[in-house]
Amino acid sequence: MYIKGRYIVSACALLFFQQAQASGMDCTKAVSVVETTICANKPLYELDAQMASIYGRLIRAIAPGQAGIKTAQREWLKTREACGEDVDCLNRSYSHRIEGLHAQWIDAVAYQPDDTDKQVMQDLQQRIRAATKVKPEFALERALGSLTISKGQTSFDGDPNDDPSEDHTLFPKTIPKAVTQDEWKALTASGLEADAEQGRASYTLVDLDGDGQRDLLIATYTGGTGLFTFYETFRRDGKRFTRRLTPYDPESGAGSSLFSVSERGAEQWASWIKSHGRTYLAFRNGSYGVDELYLINPLKINRQIPTITVRYDYQLTVPHNQNRENDNTAYKLQPGLQKTLSQALTKSNAGKPQQPSEHKSPLCPIPASGEGDDTYYSYGAGYYVDEPVTDMPVIIGKECYIARLINWYGRYGDKDGLYAKLMLRKPGSTDPEQSYSVKGRRHVTQVSSEISTRGAELF
Repeated sequence: MYIKGRYIVSACALLFFQQAQASGMDCTKAVSVVETTICANKPLYELDAQMASIYGRLIRAIAPGQAGIKTAQREWLKTREACGEDVDCLNRSYSHRIEGLHAQWIDAVAYQPDDTDKQVMQDLQQRIRAATKVKPEFALERALGSLTISKGQTSFDGDPNDDPSEDHTLFPKTIPKAVTQDEWKALTASGLEADAEQGRASYTLVDLDGDGQRDLLIATYTGGTGLFTFYETFRRDGKRFTRRLTPYDPESGAGSSLFSVSERGAEQWASWIKSHGRTYLAFRNGSYGVDELYLINPLKINRQIPTITVRYDYQLTVPHNQNRENDNTAYKLQPGLQKTLSQALTKSNAGKPQQPSEHKSPLCPIPASGEGDDTYYSYGAGYYVDEPVTDMPVIIGKECYIARLINWYGRYGDKDGLYAKLMLRKPGSTDPEQSYSVKGRRHVTQVSSEISTRGAELF
């Protein structure tokens, strides 16, 4: 899924596309036109097997509601028969049914936040509000820091691969430092080699359910265009570690994930926090003007998620000292140009991202020739790792330029605050683009919370 300029792969989506292990229909008993068509078409037969697998999981998951599910399945079989030998029709029918069954299964097994979860969410919201009175720029970070688990964790990396052509690590052959003999025995009995084969893996032992035994988090860097790292949890279950999804899906295996982060085109991080006796994965998904914080149950499937939203406004400035992009040499911006760029930022309302400006008319006058009209309404296409904030006109002398303020998804530092760029181009001209750095100091304008499904596709 593509969200805010980043690709995010959810555990649910990965689960959905795994190959089903259950057998399809018994083709020796095929009698109808539809059945013989399915048996003669391998992709259709695989869809039938996948559908049967998900249907079986759903039946096991909702024993009290089996009668209704079985009735719905019989009705679907009747509609499937209408496809006859039409392979496209059967493909659509199966795809739609698999999607529906999968959604029902997720709803049946997903964790339902209780009163304690809601209280944790409300308490954290109050901590953030209180922190705005102390150091408002980092209210969210300070509030989370007061709850972060800092003890009882042990982390270690996978062993280097003997084959340099392989870009994945190997599960360690010897017991890592600070891992007990009992934990090591459980680790080696848990078949974790398959997870290591997905990429460069690292491991963290931490108690996630408060039972006094440390559970396991595996982080696997798979790279790709988005430079992704996927995270999955395993519960300590007696003599071994059991994958988070296994209680719900016996077919789950390496490749599932609790969450993922992208190192390109995203501002995301996660930390372990503890409140009211419970441990949560606090996952932040940031963008310009807003941080969304999801409180994830680390050992369950998450559908309804306690979510805190923090919104910001910025005081934006164009610094007098600038650096050239081509060689990073410093230079001083002319006072007149600095004033013009600053005024354009203010007029565009860019510092108030919750009040975006709309451009229904050209940003710069379209010449009488009418050529290249589209280039006068917006800055144009951008680079996918940048977050476009807003486009605006800038009048320098008697010339009209189109500018775009771009950011890196709300990334913020103590020293410089927000770092952004103002890109400038003259429509209808082949002159090179110009860029100027923009700094910004933020302040919290709103803190809200809700039990949300908006981030469910992330997890």
